[in-house]
Amino acid sequence: MISCHSGIPAENKETMEKFLDLVKKRYSVRNYLDKTVEEEKLNYILECGRLAPSAANYQPWHVIIVRDTALKQKIATTYNRPWFSQAPVILIICGNHGAAWKRADGKDHTDIDAAIIVDHMTLAAAEMGLGTCWICNFDAAACHSILNLPENWEPIVLLPLGYPAVSTDDNSRHLKRKSLGEITSNDKF
Repeated sequence: MISCHSGIPAENKETMEKFLDLVKKRYSVRNYLDKTVEEEKLNYILECGRLAPSAANYQPWHVIIVRDTALKQKIATTYNRPWFSQAPVILIICGNHGAAWKRADGKDHTDIDAAIIVDHMTLAAAEMGLGTCWICNFDAAACHSILNLPENWEPIVLLPLGYPAVSTDDNSRHLKRKSLGEITSNDKF
């Protein structure tokens, strides 16, 4: 087992613990309060996303902030779950495949770049006491049409955002992870 504190100066251990606590705090929220997300908190979350790294710094993303009830209901038709439209805000993270960096073998990094911005925003939301749920299992073509996106743009992630409601959901399941020994190796697979 790898210790995350071996040889770490004491002043850095506190910072490490804070970040680890934040990572543990974040979970997929599927029940939201009917409470407005403050503009300052939303802007903080968006700024954390804006600062996310991307391949070759191309930043091939765009975030559509949906608060309009009628538009939220249309977007909800692309992901038919009763709790989804409870969130006061839905962030739709889109990627531009025409503007993304591509590796020499042609691998397009749009999805990877979108994943990084989403991860930054989900952690920032958790830090602000807000909940999110990373949604990729939606009808992307219908969402593209509803939003009238340009041809090269793809809606990649739907990210409902709001205050978690008290619920009976088992939020501890997100901490069930494989051990480091199962997911790492030294010098070879």
